[in-house]
Amino acid sequence: MRKKLILLIFGIFYSLTITTTKVSASTFGAEIFCTMRDGGNDHESSWEAAYSYIKKQKGGLFKVSPKQAAAEITESVIRNRENLSYCVEYLDKLHPNRKLQRELQKERKKKELEESNEDFSEETFERYSY
Repeated sequence: MRKKLILLIFGIFYSLTITTTKVSASTFGAEIFCTMRDGGNDHESSWEAAYSYIKKQKGGLFKVSPKQAAAEITESVIRNRENLSYCVEYLDKLHPNRKLQRELQKERKKKELEESNEDFSEETFERYSY
């Protein structure tokens, strides 16, 4: 009985500690993103800095996906609107149109393939040209 009580207390303490770390990592990740954007940095460098910080701080068994980190930054900005109100205008780039991105990537690959095919002349493919 005593061992169960100790394990229960340890479990509660551990979960509270982990939750606090996750919340502060997300909050500080949002501050990194917003401060960098407000300082004139582009979206990519600001995002990479914030995302790498969140990944590093959360650690653990499962990795943080970019989508999850973006949602956490957005949530932190909304929750802390008084201090981060200037950052709301930058949040749209954290949630890009994934379908549009896939289509653009397919177009780029198709264009690259067409360009690489143009490099080969008809003579290259003639089977019996000895």
